[in-house]
Amino acid sequence: MTGRYYGDFEVDETIEHDTRRTISEADNQAFCDMTMNQQPLHLDAAFAAGTDFGERLVNGLYTMSLAVGLTIPETTDGTIVANLSYDDVEHPEPVFHGDTVRVQSTVTEKRETSDGERGIVRMRVEVFKVNDPEEPLVCSFDRTVLSLKRPESR
Repeated sequence: MTGRYYGDFEVDETIEHDTRRTISEADNQAFCDMTMNQQPLHLDAAFAAGTDFGERLVNGLYTMSLAVGLTIPETTDGTIVANLSYDDVEHPEPVFHGDTVRVQSTVTEKRETSDGERGIVRMRVEVFKVNDPEEPLVCSFDRTVLSLKRPESR
């Protein structure tokens, strides 16, 4: 277990997540298949070629889900009770097959629960495209989790 307990999070701290991921066509296809999202902008090369993007886009929900997964080792691996919400989701730039992304989380709020047994932590999660020299932001959202306290600090 490498996750953080409630007391380990510091407001305004930015956590740079070490693992990056190159998103493949197979990743996008599998996600669309599993979620039954058959949007041609994600799956149909001929259709997508006729759009402003000129090629298929990676499903934005896959980008967001991947971002959550990439944050787990340094945030909530084994120390979470539940994800409570995902808010203010934005996709300011497109993601294409072959793009590599990195993720960072900034702790924006934390508070103990009313019973004092756990804590609520809110993080701003940001996803950047690293194969672009400008590293544009491609997805951002707020993630709120219910976190365990260290057993000795309860």
